[in-house]
Amino acid sequence: MAQSYLFHGPDGVGKRAAALVLAQALLCEKKGRSGEGLACGRCLPCTKAQRGLHPDIHVYVPYPKDASIEDVTERIQILFENPYRLVDFKRRPSLDDAGKTSSKQVIYNVERIAEIMKDLHFVPVEGSYSVGILVDADRMNAPTANKFLKMLEEPPERTIIILTAERSDQMLPTILSRCQHIRFDPLSAADIEQTLVEREQVQPERASFVARMADGSFTNALELLANEELASRRELAFEFIRQSFSKNPDRVMPFVERISKLGREPVKQLLGLMLSWVRDLVLYEAAGEAASLVNVDKTEAIRKFVAGLGDARLDLMVGFIEEATRLVEGNCHVALTLLVLADALADAMRGHNRANLFEPLDSPVMAIA
Repeated sequence: MAQSYLFHGPDGVGKRAAALVLAQALLCEKKGRSGEGLACGRCLPCTKAQRGLHPDIHVYVPYPKDASIEDVTERIQILFENPYRLVDFKRRPSLDDAGKTSSKQVIYNVERIAEIMKDLHFVPVEGSYSVGILVDADRMNAPTANKFLKMLEEPPERTIIILTAERSDQMLPTILSRCQHIRFDPLSAADIEQTLVEREQVQPERASFVARMADGSFTNALELLANEELASRRELAFEFIRQSFSKNPDRVMPFVERISKLGREPVKQLLGLMLSWVRDLVLYEAAGEAASLVNVDKTEAIRKFVAGLGDARLDLMVGFIEEATRLVEGNCHVALTLLVLADALADAMRGHNRANLFEPLDSPVMAIA
């Protein structure tokens, strides 16, 4: 075993699950099942590990300064129960409300890292190892990372450190150089669909739709399942695109106003739903009836669109929606962004060429203006 690992890749693809399974296997009394290095799942250390009660497994998450110990503890316990659940303080400030994001700084600060380093310097209490799992380790600023680097340079004996990160490119090179890297790639839609059916008892038709919407993340799939407004928002996304074609502000504006009131995160989700519609059009145009569609229940509407708008620039439509998503993420005015997006989509559906939603400030057009 190496003493430091970095599990990196997109959110919701198994990094935390693998870290917890590895910790359990290291502490299993049976020392691996059938020589495969897997935990037996039945001995006392395994059952403690599964329930989050083993004193030699330490799990840490970044949190804002005003977070309560009870809230942090509850989120960590949820990870033991289901490591694919969304417990991030940034994306879910409150466990009771998944529709908002936090503007607070959610990081590991220097004081917190000092506490973690102190924890991990203690010798194992019951097992052969002490295992420290730092979730979202890419949320260390430079001073924090430099302090934590001392532990990676001189790790305590019988201590295994596992970092999980979505953006390893945002971590210090000195941190990266002292870890063994294991990359996690997006999950296949087929694997997500099968797991939803078998583990979550989701109906196959709904599981198929959610799996294709999840973008390779089982965490996204669980969030989509919990979103009771998903079906209505999908219809809203389709109607926005349909009304955009009219180029009639009186028909487009009610949809812009309705969408703008949803909040920034729901707007981003709705733009993702628009993107799924357009990607289905791309797939159907290329493969016809053999296309693996996300909105499989809307095949007839997709067929009519492709047949009726043969000159549509679907590639531009994809680019416009992705650009609008980046603008919304960057706190641009939502209603204005949606109005410009509707106009751009109308042009693209008519086969007109247009480079961007908004002209760059240094473009010739803007310079002349």
